[in-house]
Amino acid sequence: MNKAPGAELPGSRTTLFEHALRLHELTPDAPLPQDGEPYPDEERRRSRRKSDRSRDRDQAGAEIAAVLDEHFADPRSVPGQLAGRFHGIHVPIHPNRRITEAALRAGPRAREAGRRLVGQGTETDDVVVGLALLAAVGTVEDVPYIQTIGLLSRTFGPLAAHALERLPDGAEPLLRLADRVTGWGRVYVVEVLCRLADGRSDVRDWLLREAVDGDVLNGYFAGKVARAAALHQALGGPTADAGTVKHAGLLLYVLTWCDGMGTTLGSYPHAEDVLAAHLRHLDRLGPSPGRYHIAALLARNLGEHGDPGSIGPVGRWRTYRDGYLALLDREDWCGTARKALAAGDQRFARLAGTASDLGLRAFGAPAPPDEGRHAPVARA
Repeated sequence: MNKAPGAELPGSRTTLFEHALRLHELTPDAPLPQDGEPYPDEERRRSRRKSDRSRDRDQAGAEIAAVLDEHFADPRSVPGQLAGRFHGIHVPIHPNRRITEAALRAGPRAREAGRRLVGQGTETDDVVVGLALLAAVGTVEDVPYIQTIGLLSRTFGPLAAHALERLPDGAEPLLRLADRVTGWGRVYVVEVLCRLADGRSDVRDWLLREAVDGDVLNGYFAGKVARAAALHQALGGPTADAGTVKHAGLLLYVLTWCDGMGTTLGSYPHAEDVLAAHLRHLDRLGPSPGRYHIAALLARNLGEHGDPGSIGPVGRWRTYRDGYLALLDREDWCGTARKALAAGDQRFARLAGTASDLGLRAFGAPAPPDEGRHAPVARA
């Protein structure tokens, strides 16, 4: 991330921008620890009396817009005068029509105020409003401000993603941000990337290889990723790369338990095609600890121990479940699992609890009596 100028005034309290930048410099290629929390104004925010004003969705942003209109109506007003004006007002962290309209009415002055509040704000509410202004009227020159404050993604992710989405070629900075956020911030950014995937090979490639990071909130976007990146097409050829195959397994796994969050395996229209293709590619690539692990997870979740809301009738998946079990039963796959278990791989230690249910020979479990001989993996 590039450092925007004027991040902190002499003698001022720590700005949120400088806080995000300092943490980013410690871990430049990874999300901020604990999403950058606590923020510098955490104690002040806790001590401040919470607003008791209505948070009626229809009225959200109206008070903010009124403050902005009053400020911009005075030609003598300067951006610094907005600091502290939003105490006691509900400040929405998502794009808001009323705030956007106020920014558009003010034009360039709104952009100037947005840069000042984001770059020099020491109060979270001030910075959120500043980012909302940049999301409405910002330009490519504001990307360093938007990206850096967006690293504090639980609070600023929705507006940062929206701001970058509306900029020309905002996909590139969005991809850089996506690699450095997790949790709710990742949900916001990935959902925008899904909307930009059509015609953008770099976005599609990232969605196919990197979107899922293991967080439970991945359930909100896994189905969107599978559709936007055309997962069934990416796996349809004979030589999908190992990274795509690995990520496809993770996407399928999320779809087996995300009922109530988003698209499930049972509602994904290409489920059978993707499962069959995933099996073929696992067979082609051969065993590895990661492939064994995801195959075992899928075999478990596609059976009677799976989530009914996500998979529906288990009979629908019997062929694919048997295919995964057939791979896991092979001697070379068993050997890979035994080595990983002996090396202390914690994924395999956790698998031991379901080994007997699945009849995993690598763990010394006998085949369940009702399973019989597993069907061979279908060849491409």
